[in-house]
This record gives sequence, structure tokens and C-alpha cells, in this order.
Amino acid sequence: MGYIRVSTEEQGDSGAGLAAQEASIRQDITRRGWQLLEIYTDVASGKSRAQRAGLDAAIDAVTTRRAGTLMVAKLDRLSRSLVDFATITGEAHKHGWNLVALDLGVDLSTPAGEFLANVMASAAQWERRIIGQRTSDALQAKKAAGVKLGRPSHVSPETLTFILEQRAKKISYAHIADFLNAQGVATAQGGTRWHASSVRSVERSRCSGS
Repeated sequence: MGYIRVSTEEQGDSGAGLAAQEASIRQDITRRGWQLLEIYTDVASGKSRAQRAGLDAAIDAVTTRRAGTLMVAKLDRLSRSLVDFATITGEAHKHGWNLVALDLGVDLSTPAGEFLANVMASAAQWERRIIGQRTSDALQAKKAAGVKLGRPSHVSPETLTFILEQRAKKISYAHIADFLNAQGVATAQGGTRWHASSVRSVERSRCSGS
């Protein structure tokens, strides 16, 4: 499977950036003697995985073993976030599929490529800890100044009841998130994708009475 992306509708309409990425992928697949099953496309920002249906579909294709490799021409087409890259790499390891980024030589099927991916994953872990520490410091400063913390939650009563009922039945946060995503239910902040952590936050905020 191939994945290509440009950031703006103007770039998508011109087709130049997408065509160049596709050409690189096709050329390398031919060199390797592989078969290209499909190329998925997004016209969206690469700062995060949010609202990228093409990437979600591509990852689903390799996760469900319809293909064995996900290839991108450039790593920043996959994501500009080291944290997202580390998450995707983790999914590849967990489900047994290969990830190839042609520009940096990332190829999880080779020792050198896997080593590079691990180095980048370590950098992502460092980045997460630094961001987390800065966020914690900022929140503590606001709390000390008497600022009320937290964002307003807009989960519907039906969704809240469903989450609490499922948790009472010992259903995992991840399974609840998958169900809500499948039903197209909006998140507490109006987003489009639930995660185990967001389900847990809704449950805890309700149980704490906030």
C-alpha cells in the first residue's frame, strides 16, 4: 500500500505534489519487485493524524493483512509529529506489518531501517515527556493563581449514560471508544475520534462530579 499527502486544497487540485510522491513510490515498488495494491491520498495537515481518512484507511489495510507494507515517499507525508510516527511504528510492530519511508531509509524489515525508527521513537518519547512537563508546570502555575482549570464537556446525556453503563459491565475503554467511533458519536470537545483516554476522561469527570 502507498500513502501520499499534500497540505492544502490548492496543492491537491494541482496534483503536482501528489504525482511526484506517487511516482517515487511506484518506482521503488517496481525496483523491489513488489505489487502495488492501492495508493491512499489525503489533502490535510501533517501535524497530527486527526481528520486524515486516507491514512486511517491505509493503516487499516495493512493491519487487516490486505497488504504487508505501507510506503510513503517522505516521512513528513506520513506525519510531521514524532509522537504520531512513534505511534504508527508501534502499530506496525504490534500487528506485524512493514513501514517504509523512502527519503530517510526507514524500513522496518531491515536492521538499519528498524534502528533508525527506534531512534526516532526514542526522540518522540523524549518530546512527549518534555511537553508533559511543560504542561504540568503551566497548569500548576495557573492553579496557584486561582485559575479554574479544565475545558467544558459537551457529551450528550445518552453518550454519558452509555459509557457509564458499559464501564459498569467491565467493558474496556478501548472497546467503548471503538463503538463510539463506529457510530459517529462526537467527542466531549466536538471532535470526531474517540480514544481510550477520552472515554476514561468522561467517566472520571462524571464520577468526580465536575
